[in-house]
Amino acid sequence: MSTDLEQAIPKSTRWKGYALVIAVSKYDKIRGLPAAVLNDAADFASLLKSPIHCGYESSNVRQLLDSDASLLQIRDALAWLARVAGPEDSVVLFFSGHGTRLRDTGSLESALLPVDTDMANLRDTCLPEGELSAALKSVKSARLLVLLDACHSGGSVAFKGAETQELAESTFDEKSLAHLAEGTGRVIIASSRATETSLVLSGARNSVFTQHLLEAFRGEIKTIGDGVIRVFQVFEHVSNGVPRTTSDRQHPIFKANDVEANFPVALEKGGHKGAPTIAPNSSAEGFNWHELELILAELYPTGPLDQEIWRRAGGDVSRLRLNQSGRANWFSSLLMLRQGGGGDELSRERLIRTALEDFPNHHGLKALNSLASWT
Repeated sequence: MSTDLEQAIPKSTRWKGYALVIAVSKYDKIRGLPAAVLNDAADFASLLKSPIHCGYESSNVRQLLDSDASLLQIRDALAWLARVAGPEDSVVLFFSGHGTRLRDTGSLESALLPVDTDMANLRDTCLPEGELSAALKSVKSARLLVLLDACHSGGSVAFKGAETQELAESTFDEKSLAHLAEGTGRVIIASSRATETSLVLSGARNSVFTQHLLEAFRGEIKTIGDGVIRVFQVFEHVSNGVPRTTSDRQHPIFKANDVEANFPVALEKGGHKGAPTIAPNSSAEGFNWHELELILAELYPTGPLDQEIWRRAGGDVSRLRLNQSGRANWFSSLLMLRQGGGGDELSRERLIRTALEDFPNHHGLKALNSLASWT
């Protein structure tokens, strides 16, 4: 028998979600982190399980906080995700805690630190980037979102019974994040650049990153009213909100590989389909950037360098970061354009007109060109 929630969800948005939420504030042998770290994880897990918001089944959300977030338990929970999640299921992994770099190899490798990390035996008591990447590859889902908040302020860590030692301030840099994103349908969103720290404003319950993440998963974002919250919409919200809230001191990072679909990560307000937040063919500013992204990804499937479309439109190709799939490259490039980047001579209108030179009879481009002229 289906539940009331399932009956309320349109058939097209019926899906199953799994989540693993991990946070460590009170380490056994490492100086702790602010209470906001635990608040972030608890609030996020609660929101995922809320039947009036994200609609995850409670049994499908595992939460490991402080003493429960040992290396053994984290490994067991990652193996659980690999066992239960199917190819069409949505999977979210959230981690908030300390991260570091392992210096015992030829090249620095990033690692997450469980609650029982021991500096005297760091290699055997942490979760290295390579092991985490392999665990993610074992998850069968092609809709996997990893949320990493491992660049908290306080790189100087005091270990009980030992001299104060430094954890590398740069933990998961872009190379590490790209490694984690390997595989079909993997998206990694980190709370900040490797040279920045994840900020908590004075008196705030949550970190700035999670504050905006919670807003996105509550449905406080622009959607088309189809009953689901999608991964690109989440990043768009946090990537705009976090720099604004922190006066450009913190910038979330997006990495993806072989992601051709803007896949769902949660139900919007329990999946109750209602009036769209925005009209399907417009955005809050009257222009549909999502439609432009879809069209350009279809016409130039390898990304902005395809047929030199970005350069011909006046863009600066040196500013692009193109180590993802074609669709994801277009998403990140258009997001940069919306924020005023991409090249001094580049504009939305010029990009559309340049594409129309290649495809003069494309009705979608013509419609967007007309809309761009009026917005």
